Amino acid sequence: MPKTRETAVYTHGHHESVLRSHTWRTAANSAGYLLGALKPHMKILDVGCGPGTITADLAALVPDGHVTGVDRAPGILDRARATAAERGVANVDFAVADVHALEYPDDTFCVVHAHQVLQHVGDPVAALREMRRVTRPGGYVAVRDSDYGAMTWFPASAGLDAWNDLYHRVARANGGEPDAGRRLKAWALAAGFTDVTATSATWTFATAGERAWWSGLWADRTMESAYAGRAVEGGHATEEQLRAIAAAWREWGEREEGWFGVLHGEILCRKEA
Repeated sequence: MPKTRETAVYTHGHHESVLRSHTWRTAANSAGYLLGALKPHMKILDVGCGPGTITADLAALVPDGHVTGVDRAPGILDRARATAAERGVANVDFAVADVHALEYPDDTFCVVHAHQVLQHVGDPVAALREMRRVTRPGGYVAVRDSDYGAMTWFPASAGLDAWNDLYHRVARANGGEPDAGRRLKAWALAAGFTDVTATSATWTFATAGERAWWSGLWADRTMESAYAGRAVEGGHATEEQLRAIAAAWREWGEREEGWFGVLHGEILCRKEA
């Protein structure tokens, strides 16, 4: 089959402020919609595995099976291998891969999983077709993506409004779709799936600790990550504007009444037997 390469740029990069969020993710808080379908013997592909925290959790849930974590960034896989080693998980391996051109035979995996991936790829429908190709008949493609347009917070903040608008502009200029969550079902149908269960779930940040963590990582990401560089280099924001957004994040985090909700779209697609 023709191998089309990804056209999108990963907006966030792998700065510490990004990994602070990624390493917090678990199968429980990020893949709950999938867990009921897992069986101990399953062979799983975890696409866009990042630092491997979800990957290692999935491996522990299929003790008689195997999990392969793949990512486009070779450097992050060292972190993923370390995560698996620290947890003593042996039924897992990691490799570099492009979701648009997976180097695995047809019908290889029982489950192909991707968390917060399709919002960053150049052709999400083609990516889903490729994920479907390497899934065994009767197996599952499981995808979860946030939806920036559906994120909401209290109290109102002009600075966070500016952040959300800026993030949309930067992500779309990079070739991605930040409102992916609402589009997952449509993409799955376009990719040829006929058995699609679409659900949603949220992350909520409201306690003092949660607000400090969420606001702090976004304030740091706004100033120091690859996203910050792309915002300035692409002409989407000045450094002064980024400083104002970072300050707005920290101000929101200090508000006792502060609340932030992140909506995720989820699809569990069964490949016809």
